Amino acid sequence: MSITLNEAIEMITLEADMLDHGDFREWLSLYTPSGIYVVPIDPDTEEFEKTLNYAYDNAEMREKRVERLLNGRAISAAPPAKTVRLQARYRMLESNAESCTLRCAQMLTELRQGRERYYSANVTFRLVRIDGALKIDRKIVRLLTSTEALTAVSYIL
Repeated sequence: MSITLNEAIEMITLEADMLDHGDFREWLSLYTPSGIYVVPIDPDTEEFEKTLNYAYDNAEMREKRVERLLNGRAISAAPPAKTVRLQARYRMLESNAESCTLRCAQMLTELRQGRERYYSANVTFRLVRIDGALKIDRKIVRLLTSTEALTAVSYIL
């Protein structure tokens, strides 16, 4: 049986909730060991490893990012931003019993040092089923403003 839209939405909603509530260590466990988190600059690229990205994180880089967020060593993470993200417009692009690709819209609001910022993005997830549970194998966050100058983003999109 193919992965359903509801299963996929449940998984990515869990991820969004963990990120907004600072459950970063638990968030790491949502990814496969070979999973990739990408925030490309070029809105049309598919060759992320050959282009400049805001983020291109494998497991090791995700762990380092979480450590920076939790220990406050990164000046951009102190004080930490509060975030709320809303996801909508879910569309299952492909699905089978072992994996699926889902695209959605994301609107993220950041509150840091008394100032709100907003980031809109199209987000594509590749989810895989491992031992009966869904894991994130790839998350691509395509910011609407990816080609514009961004301020320091002190959290995981």
